[in-house]
Amino acid sequence: MKSHEVLKDAFDKSSPKEVATKLGVSLSLVYKWAQEQSDTGSGSRNPLDRVVELYKLTGDPRILEYICEHSDGYFVRNPVSYCQEGFQVLPATNEIIAQFSSLLMRISVAAQDNSITNDEAEDIRHLWDKLKGYGEGFVRCCEEGDFELMEAEDPEKTKEVVTTVRKTLY
Repeated sequence: MKSHEVLKDAFDKSSPKEVATKLGVSLSLVYKWAQEQSDTGSGSRNPLDRVVELYKLTGDPRILEYICEHSDGYFVRNPVSYCQEGFQVLPATNEIIAQFSSLLMRISVAAQDNSITNDEAEDIRHLWDKLKGYGEGFVRCCEEGDFELMEAEDPEKTKEVVTTVRKTLY
């Protein structure tokens, strides 16, 4: 979805006039934000495009984290897809389970004294984000068709798959 389409949908659920008043901009500018930019002059560079450009220029994910935090959410970067032929469902599933197990173990250790310190909470957050990344990597491989039919019809190929080094999602 394009940014102007997001804003158009958002303005259907709110009052563009109120948005303009609260932001201290003209109503016509708010309406232009919801139009596609073109060479003929319609549309205007909207705040969503500007935030994306600001992020690209700085490369600082805290910009996105700030927006997510103020929307009662949390930003987690999608992992780069390393899906290649040969990834196996079972090892990938085991990797996710291992990551989840690490998270649960860290929570268990942290909670043994019936309190969790800021450092422990930070470690838990780090493991949770890592788990979400592994999960996203798994889903991406599924979407890219890497986890389709796993069994080779040729017994030699099956033996070859079994003896190859285990690949993980990362």
